[in-house]
Amino acid sequence: MSRLGHEDLCARLVAQTDLLAAHLAGADLTTPVPSCPGWNVGQLGRHLGGGQRWAESIVRERPAGPPPDDFFRDLTPYAREDPAVLGPWLAEGARGLAGALSAAGPDDSIWTPLPPDAGTGPGALGVGSTFWGRRFTHETLVHRADAALALGVEFVVDAPVALDAVDEWMALGSLPVMLDFHPRQRELLGPGRTVHLHATDVPGAAAEWLVDLTGEVITWRRSHEKAAVAVRGPLTELLLVVYRRRPVTAGTVEVVGDGGLLDFWLDRVAFG
Repeated sequence: MSRLGHEDLCARLVAQTDLLAAHLAGADLTTPVPSCPGWNVGQLGRHLGGGQRWAESIVRERPAGPPPDDFFRDLTPYAREDPAVLGPWLAEGARGLAGALSAAGPDDSIWTPLPPDAGTGPGALGVGSTFWGRRFTHETLVHRADAALALGVEFVVDAPVALDAVDEWMALGSLPVMLDFHPRQRELLGPGRTVHLHATDVPGAAAEWLVDLTGEVITWRRSHEKAAVAVRGPLTELLLVVYRRRPVTAGTVEVVGDGGLLDFWLDRVAFG
């Protein structure tokens, strides 16, 4: 489950959106976003804010399946956004979603795209509104990184949020159903294939992860263990690397061991 409680996730979602809006204030929103090819910064904001409103409708209305999402997928109408308009619009959407999540409480009767067993057990992604609160806290975090990197502004993340974001990424990337959705992931599986991540600026095993590719499915655990390849660096940089927002070759992390396996893993389990 999440390292963050339900109400904490609601507050973090709003806080991450406010930080994003601060990045956008006075910026040129036509700046391209390299990590989201084809989008500029304004379009990125419209995509995120639309997604938050889409999730709010799920939490409030309890549909049996996903509502239409075309309105935040087609971003062509938003090529020239105004920061004075987009920033408040983003803040409004985040507060609307957080309010809906808070009113719902940790609830298991809200539709999510997960298989039935994804909300239980080690590394569970949560159920109902807890899933949506966690998902959009980290969706907002990573798109804030996209905007910050595109605009050349500093990107800083509180450790509790970054730790849980890596956990969620691990859990999503290791869902057995992903092997059916993305058959190429099966190519990762093989003897001796393990990946270790270690955040050097956070003490203890709470900031270490072991990805095990040696079985019939991908598994992961928080652990300090030897692996075929280890990646060490500040927590924020690990987050950016696993989400492929910063290339390993940027030199912000240290790679020890089989760098080819690391590249292979990052390519096959790309998410977000």
